[in-house]
Amino acid sequence: MASPEKSPSPPPSTPVDAAAGDGVTPGGVQSVDRAITVLELLGRLGTASVGQVAEELGVHKSTASRLISALESRDLVMANHEWGKYELGFGILRLAHAIPARLSLVAEAQTEVRRLADEYRETVNLAVLREGVAVNVAQEIGPTSLGTHDWIGNLTPLHATSSGKVLLAALSSAERADLIKKTRLTSYTARTITSRRHLEEQLIDVAAQDYATVLEELEIGINAIAVPVRDHLGTVVAAVSISGPAFRFTEDTMVAMSEDLKASGLAISRRLGYDPRG
Repeated sequence: MASPEKSPSPPPSTPVDAAAGDGVTPGGVQSVDRAITVLELLGRLGTASVGQVAEELGVHKSTASRLISALESRDLVMANHEWGKYELGFGILRLAHAIPARLSLVAEAQTEVRRLADEYRETVNLAVLREGVAVNVAQEIGPTSLGTHDWIGNLTPLHATSSGKVLLAALSSAERADLIKKTRLTSYTARTITSRRHLEEQLIDVAAQDYATVLEELEIGINAIAVPVRDHLGTVVAAVSISGPAFRFTEDTMVAMSEDLKASGLAISRRLGYDPRG
């Protein structure tokens, strides 16, 4: 007599993913990514409709609407006075306000300042504008630098230093004209610019090329190049410079390194919250 056929064993139960619903699932990560994209879009455009957000994300309007509602509930997005449009909310300001207070310009710049000194083997300084002068707040001396002069805390003239020219060029035309008018354009060497008109013309070039050079304008035998450092608002808050002896640190040498130096300035600026895309 044939034995009765056994029923097939039930398939092993699939374990429930403990991470489901914890906000770290692929879907959760996608939602976070989309929410950030919404904030970046509003930051870029100023205002946007649900339709624009949906088009940017490549999703249905209902999905875009839910994302906006979630952000709106946290005050990160708010309805604009124009019907159907949204803009960044005041919650963004609360978050952003907490960042600059914790950032230290010197600390954020230190890595790049040290890298530049090691790579180019010259003296690198970080300077800020204070009371009509450039104040050096950080310095790294390269291994082949001649002398070990400590520039930290030194007050240097704006019109005769590369950092000073970068800081001057970043001011509005009215602020720059007022500061130059109040500043005595002292001659330090035969190459120091002492003409206000000549200086203004040079600062236009500095603003256009995003770097400044000086050729023995503060000290005989010393040349320098500097680039701007910007904060989260895009305002120039400092200048990073490299200086060296004129016999090897020539104008051609400085121009050749200008793009790398600008990249370092941008790297520091990014650490301060600057977004070059505006």
